[in-house]
Order: sequence, then structure tokens, then C-alpha cells
Amino acid sequence: MRFELTLNRTTKQRMLPMDYQYYISAWIYKVLKQADADFAEFLHNKGYGRDENNTKLYKLFCFSRLNFGKPKMWKEKKLFEISAHEIKLQISFDVNEAASNFIKGLFMAQEFYLGDKFNGIDFKVANVAALPEPEFTETMRYHLQTPWVLSYQKENDKHPQYLSPKDALFDSLSIKHLVEKYNNTRQPKSISPKQINATRLNDFKRAGFVIKPGTKEQSRIIGNLFEFELTAPLEVHEMIWNAGCSEKSSSGFGWLDKIERD
Repeated sequence: MRFELTLNRTTKQRMLPMDYQYYISAWIYKVLKQADADFAEFLHNKGYGRDENNTKLYKLFCFSRLNFGKPKMWKEKKLFEISAHEIKLQISFDVNEAASNFIKGLFMAQEFYLGDKFNGIDFKVANVAALPEPEFTETMRYHLQTPWVLSYQKENDKHPQYLSPKDALFDSLSIKHLVEKYNNTRQPKSISPKQINATRLNDFKRAGFVIKPGTKEQSRIIGNLFEFELTAPLEVHEMIWNAGCSEKSSSGFGWLDKIERD
């Protein structure tokens, strides 16, 4: 399910790091850790996929970019100067409607600081609204709001490579990722790669952002922005709508919007 959070600035700070996605992800984790025992157990058992070794594989939530109008950009300082007092953020969880009230209750009235130790903004969640799902069909068109990340690490490589649609493996590995994500989180149902077909509709743009900034683990994750058409079982469309289509969806990658047909 998707939820729209209305955030109000509570102090006069205006400056927000451009790579703010990591701080949103960290805040969501913090809220979930504060969950009551029933919801924590629900999310632990239903909200995460597991492999045959009982290892957590997928954190089944994602979030959009912040909707704060047209901020002033300080490119050299990598900062946004935000004048809007009311800001929108959408978050999604691959859970059923039974969890809706749990999630709304968790985030409602939360107060938090978003940013690093030098620049950031204090917010309060003024409203949480559950959003209706679109009518899913087997073939749908999507616009990526945040990059689709696909990594591939060769045997002798120290670090993974972030592939682009120009790479020969991109299409097959993209479908492989969706199949594995589905089969490890929607058991006992399963699908095969033959049931999924994805076609890019326009040229792609490379984009990404820094995760864990200011730490030893700091790294820049690079993905791709484009529009695409996906033919797949309805449950796959539902999954990517609620959990993102990309690797690292819990860091805000792979958030997509439906393209309405003419």
C-alpha cells in the first residue's frame, strides 16, 4: 500500500542536503523499530522475503522523492534551499490492507530531523493518507521517478558494477531480479522469467545519490531513469508498485508512477 505523508516544517531551517534519500530511509527504519510488538512481528514475518537459508533478502518498502516545489539549488554546496512549509512524501509497503491502520498510526504526528549534522530541517507529520491502488492489468506503462539500480559483480571485482541499459546483461538481469524478488516474497506462488517482458520506451538517463554519507561506508549508487512497458502477472505489478522495482528499494530506488494511456 502507498501512503502520502504531509510534512510541516517546524523551525526556520531551509537547507537540505541534495542526497537526502539516505536520511529518509534511516528515519523510516527508526519509526519501524518503535513499532508495537504485533506490528513488528507482522512486518518481520510478512514484510520480508527469505531464502532457503532463512536469510532476509528484501526489505519491502520504498519511498518517493520529496515534493517541495522548486527549491533554490546550491550546486557547489550540494544543498537545496526550501521555502515551502508543507512538503509531501509518499511511502509504500508491500503489505495488505490489514496493515493500513498500523502504518498510519506509526507515522502520524512523528517529529524528526532530516539531514546531516550541518544542514537539515525539522519536520512534523501533519497527516497520513492511504492512497488507492491503480487498476492493474497484465501490460502497463511506468515512469521511473527514482533510478532503477541493477548491480553485477564479477568474480574478481572488489565492487559491483552498476549497469545501464546499454549493457548486454541489463534486460535479462532486470527480469531475473523481479522474478527472484517475487518468488522469495510471495511463496508458495512462483513465476518464471518467461512470464515477464519489459520494453524501454525512451532513452535512459544515468542518475543516483550517495548513501551513508559522511561514514566509512559512504558510496554513490548509480541507476537509470526511463519509461518502460511491463507485461507480467498482476501480482508482479502489485509488488513493484508497493515495493519498488529496483535493487535497494528501501533506500528510495525504483519508485515508479503509472503512465496513463491516451
